[in-house]
Amino acid sequence: MTQPPRACGIDFGTSNSTVGWLRPDAAVLVPLEDGRATLPSAVFFNADEDSIHYGRAALAEYLEGYEGRLMRALKSLLGTSLIDGQTEVNGRALGFRELLASFIGELKARAERATGRAFDHAVFGRPVHFVDEDEAADRKAQDTLEAIARQVGFREIGFQFEPIGAALHYERTLSREELVLIADIGGGTADFSIVRLSPQRARAAERREDLLGNAGIHIGGTDFDRVLSLDCVMPLLGYRSRLRNGATMPASVYFQLAAWHTINFAYTRQAWADLQQVYRDALARTELDRLCRLINLREGHWLAMQVEEAKIALSAAERTQVALERIEPGLALDLSRAAFTAATQGLVERVGGCVAGLLAASGVDRERIDTIYFTGGASGVPQLRARIAAELPRARSVEGDLYGSIGAGLAVEAARRYG
Repeated sequence: MTQPPRACGIDFGTSNSTVGWLRPDAAVLVPLEDGRATLPSAVFFNADEDSIHYGRAALAEYLEGYEGRLMRALKSLLGTSLIDGQTEVNGRALGFRELLASFIGELKARAERATGRAFDHAVFGRPVHFVDEDEAADRKAQDTLEAIARQVGFREIGFQFEPIGAALHYERTLSREELVLIADIGGGTADFSIVRLSPQRARAAERREDLLGNAGIHIGGTDFDRVLSLDCVMPLLGYRSRLRNGATMPASVYFQLAAWHTINFAYTRQAWADLQQVYRDALARTELDRLCRLINLREGHWLAMQVEEAKIALSAAERTQVALERIEPGLALDLSRAAFTAATQGLVERVGGCVAGLLAASGVDRERIDTIYFTGGASGVPQLRARIAAELPRARSVEGDLYGSIGAGLAVEAARRYG
């Protein structure tokens, strides 16, 4: 890599990550895995072969049945107390900061191999709020990400709100001025910005006056997975069942299994001891036997994948079937979009309230918004998209590159800042 360094834009996402590099007449997003621009934010530590795998390869290794630890939703660790902790991986302690550094370092290395350039300047996307209503925790999350980026070799590091990155990407397609609500709903957060965009404004170095307001809430695709799992799937494993004394079955293990970044906590010795303690008093023995089998076989991540696939299927169809044969031969669950909508109603209303609050705080009349630009994988959830559109009845809806808009826009920002 003898050519001069170049700046890149990095969208480190909860579910998928991308790297963008702006060049004339060339694709902006860098191919990261098998010619594809997205790299699933997943790491698998293969104990059988003492190897580490990333992205789709990590998921494939896990699903093939190798012994080891699968880690997903890595970004969810930022802004939490877990970031300073550690977990056991193949018999050794692994710090969560080290885990994030491993993945972000891999993003950097793959981008450099694909482009033949050394990237030491980068603009990282960040949600409007890593942590809702806690400025100190939010600042710590960004500082942590910056420290990790420096650790893996970036010298100059900037940040841009993810919805602004998407706005910069969308602006390159415009032929006239528009007032746009950018709705970026990814795996971990829902972020919104009201931005004035046009081909003429795109030439300006400073765009502060074009940003009329932004807001965000810590709700994303993994939250939709979680509530769908808890409401519709976990009852098959005894969630909300009763003990002999009339008390409700303790819920902690179900909540651990319903969220990607806590699944491994359900496999600890203490969690197993707690489960054995309540098993003696459980009335729903069939359901608890399924739960014990799931934990013994360490199939929590497999179950989470089935729930995620069901969510995606119900975003396009009225019904889907979840095959749960790994838990019990012949076990399956028929799910409807109506059940999915009911389970997620609370999340959808909170996101809708965030949009309404943004309009009120920015002083922008909802009738003035020309376009809602949807990006982020979770923006494809029909009930969520409909709720946002209901706040802006005159705006047209445009679907961007759900997984690539932010990374491409961050590449525009990186070129603007660093050349």
